[in-house]
Amino acid sequence: MTKVTEHIQRSEGQTLFSIEIIPPLKGQNINQLLDSIEPLMEFKPPFVDVTYHREEVIDKPQPNGLVQRIPVRKRPGTVGICARLMERFKVDAVPHVICGGFTKEETEDMLFDLHYLGIDNALILRGDPEKSAGVFRAKTGGHAYASELISQVRDMNRGVLLHEETEATPTNFCIGVAGYPEKHFEAANYDTDLSYLKKKVEAGAEYIVTQMFFDNQKYFQFVERCRAAGITVPIIPGLKPLATRNQLTVLPRIFHLDMPQELVQEAEKCATNDQVRQVGIEWGIKQCKELIEFGVPVLHFYTMGKSDNVMQIARGVF
Repeated sequence: MTKVTEHIQRSEGQTLFSIEIIPPLKGQNINQLLDSIEPLMEFKPPFVDVTYHREEVIDKPQPNGLVQRIPVRKRPGTVGICARLMERFKVDAVPHVICGGFTKEETEDMLFDLHYLGIDNALILRGDPEKSAGVFRAKTGGHAYASELISQVRDMNRGVLLHEETEATPTNFCIGVAGYPEKHFEAANYDTDLSYLKKKVEAGAEYIVTQMFFDNQKYFQFVERCRAAGITVPIIPGLKPLATRNQLTVLPRIFHLDMPQELVQEAEKCATNDQVRQVGIEWGIKQCKELIEFGVPVLHFYTMGKSDNVMQIARGVF
């Protein structure tokens, strides 16, 4: 299989198209997800990201009146989906590998599963905190920071395992990480956030995918600051089209981003969500054209399992 960085190198300066998908809820059919993204294969994405979701804890009442706390994964299947993507669409899969909810040993086992499938890419993330906790806490025996997890993957690429005394066959993972044009909400300030990102690159990250943004100036400034800090790896912009009026408040709250006033005003004029969706498509086309002119290596879309508006934007720019 081909690494993300190799796809970028082979593009010879042409902007690529890629998408990110989320596994279906536990018990649902994967074919609905695959069918929904099939139209996007028209734009020949060289790779597709698949998110991983940490375990959540549910409280289950017991007959004795006590409550049992049970860990569950509401969206399992990342590894299996990667295998199906590669088989059906002949694309490279980029699984997300997260710190939250995993021990180092469990992470090593997952990485071997990916390696045995021929997957050579991994997006390394700390992951979200448990919803009930509010703050991130590593699982006992797990990693607290993405940079620690990157170091484990880098060691495996060198043939070094956690507890084996003899060298193993090296893996070959291309390591991607997340970046935040508008600062990670937990960082004390922008410079601190940038220093954490540089630490991840120094640990072995080979490319960066940004959090979604709607103001290109935020991305341009982010790239400029990264380069000034000595971060030279490719920086892929992450994009999501505005689809409903409700997202004007939901997206800033969840993802800690600012909406451009021009976009907000146009969306607020709309009487229906169909009209808002069209505003989002038009904004997305404008945004993508400007990013392509800037010379971005890839336009990476967060599809959330839906493809129609992303498809219309892609048709408008590719």
